[in-house]
Amino acid sequence: MAATSDLLTIEKRKTFVIGSRKSELALKQTYIVRDKLESLFPQYEFKIETMSTTGDKILNQALSKIGEKALFTKELEIALEKGSVDFVVHSLKDLPTVLPEGMLLGAIMEREDPNDALVLNEKNKNQTLNTLPAGSVIGTSSLRRVAQLKRRYPHLTFTDVRKFVRIVCPGWMEWGLKDMAFFKLVMLNRLFCRNTRLAKLDDVSGPYSGIILAVAGLSRLGKGDRISKILEPSDSLHAVSQGALGIECREQDKDVQKLLEALNHDNTRITCLSERALMRTLEGGCSVPIGVNTKLDLENNTLWMHGLVASLDGQNVVECKHEISLADAETRCQRELLAEGLGTTVANMLCKDGADKILDELRHHHS
Repeated sequence: MAATSDLLTIEKRKTFVIGSRKSELALKQTYIVRDKLESLFPQYEFKIETMSTTGDKILNQALSKIGEKALFTKELEIALEKGSVDFVVHSLKDLPTVLPEGMLLGAIMEREDPNDALVLNEKNKNQTLNTLPAGSVIGTSSLRRVAQLKRRYPHLTFTDVRKFVRIVCPGWMEWGLKDMAFFKLVMLNRLFCRNTRLAKLDDVSGPYSGIILAVAGLSRLGKGDRISKILEPSDSLHAVSQGALGIECREQDKDVQKLLEALNHDNTRITCLSERALMRTLEGGCSVPIGVNTKLDLENNTLWMHGLVASLDGQNVVECKHEISLADAETRCQRELLAEGLGTTVANMLCKDGADKILDELRHHHS
């Protein structure tokens, strides 16, 4: 993180506009960024402009079936390109590894716990994935989680929790929705009923015994107390850059870059750039079953990565582990290049062992 005293004074700009998705979690994350900037730079004003993305609007389909990249970022990047916002806040796991021309990743903030979490309903609160009755339904919107957990817990049924079949809002209303036939009702649901995935889990007439969500998201929403168990990497390797916030800005906007540099967390940046290089080399996206676990050992100055690619049914899994030394890197830039090299190396090792064939089959499946 750069010292704020090293930043040049920005004389002509007093207000900066931050782009954000409208979802509750996205806004919570944007508030984290805004509050940090306000504490570092009280001389400037930071406003938030919200918008809905494709991924926010299409709620009756699994992410993998929508058939587009940048599901949660495209509209934000269009606003950034047009200049209606000065920078945008992303869950870094949602940000494509190849940015539009003229854009760059201005900052990666300190990472929360990157792991997945199991949240069980009241009836099953003393259970585990291993002890849940056969046929118990676990909700998740991630192919990565399904592919890994199916292999380890074949007695469970995993289903997409994004689909709106029945939504319960205590104190408000109860609706039955099928295939998003009533768009206006869904919009009302967004206004009056937050944390709909948890609401589905808590619906006593619903199908879910539990759901799998990111630890970081639950924590930022103040719902960390709902976590029944944090999943170990042996259960589920996390998504690329999960738990980290990325801030995207225009390449030509040096004023914004100077501000954002103060938000960078170097250790998080090293691990996330390495993971993004893995995904970029595999040409995957946030809806592809690619899992990763990366560890930066500051004492020994090494970076270690465990990468995984799995088929949809979890029966075909390719994984590998590799470690590099960062001792010869004298600058942050050199460390980042070495880190990206690790991600590329692990991706190539995975492909050599058959991951490319799995990914080709997945692309054919979704085409």
